[in-house]
Amino acid sequence: MNGYYKNGQIKQVTEDGIRTHYFENGKTKAIGLFDGQMQGKWKFYRKSGELWQIGHLDNDVKDGKWIRYHQNGQIEKEAQFDHGKEVN
Repeated sequence: MNGYYKNGQIKQVTEDGIRTHYFENGKTKAIGLFDGQMQGKWKFYRKSGELWQIGHLDNDVKDGKWIRYHQNGQIEKEAQFDHGKEVN
């Protein structure tokens, strides 16, 4: 069963292997492949709706390229991960 915020907004939905997490305000918090664990490319957003991070996961662990963005859309940081450890 999916949980709900006090205001009735659902916290997450999984459909066709894609999981979407929501903020209490209804905006998307994160979205990506899900097979019981987070897999592949995921996008994470701020409560205001701006893109915050894009990264790759392997069984819920950072694995691959991650990019974090400033609120103005400019890249703040790029990093490479190998099974949860930053390698650059």
